[in-house]
Amino acid sequence: MNTKKVTARRLTAEEVSELGLQEDIFVSVDIDDLPLDCYAPASLTKPGKYFDGGSFTARTIFGKEVHILPDNAEERGIWVADEAGEEIEVLQSAGVLLNLALFVPGGDNESLESLYTAAREAFGAGLVQRWNEEVVAVPDVKVDLFEEPTRGRKNTNNQIRDRRALDIYPTRVRFMEPSAGWRFVVEPHKETIDNTPTI
Repeated sequence: MNTKKVTARRLTAEEVSELGLQEDIFVSVDIDDLPLDCYAPASLTKPGKYFDGGSFTARTIFGKEVHILPDNAEERGIWVADEAGEEIEVLQSAGVLLNLALFVPGGDNESLESLYTAAREAFGAGLVQRWNEEVVAVPDVKVDLFEEPTRGRKNTNNQIRDRRALDIYPTRVRFMEPSAGWRFVVEPHKETIDNTPTI
């Protein structure tokens, strides 16, 4: 287990309520229900001033949300770096798990193997691993993908509505989720024609 010693002090609930989202804090960490006697770098999920008497919620750099009552003596609380504090053990990152959709134009198994080979050469053959792989053929077609409110404005002119353009590739919709209160709208792609006179 890779940890480092950090000098930090424990914050009271009043001090945590003054923190913003950008503040670097440390919270007790357990990974997959494995109790670890150390802390992890984290940040609050919403500014501390919105504390309403319940617990504060922090998200660690490892993606886990932790609910904490800083003044509860039975919990390990929220800590912040301070040279006048005491030493705590902070868990270090072992690397990054990259989750992405990769588009390879005209891709086949040979081109994918070339990508994996290049990644292994860059990071080490034993380090780059295939965790989940889905190869899907991409149709040669473009669409206009928009997002618009589920309850639009009551307007006689349907062309005037709140709408934001997102993408032109239909397969990417599979990796996206609409914003809260919005829905996807997919239409045949229309090239933007610029009629601005030129000299």
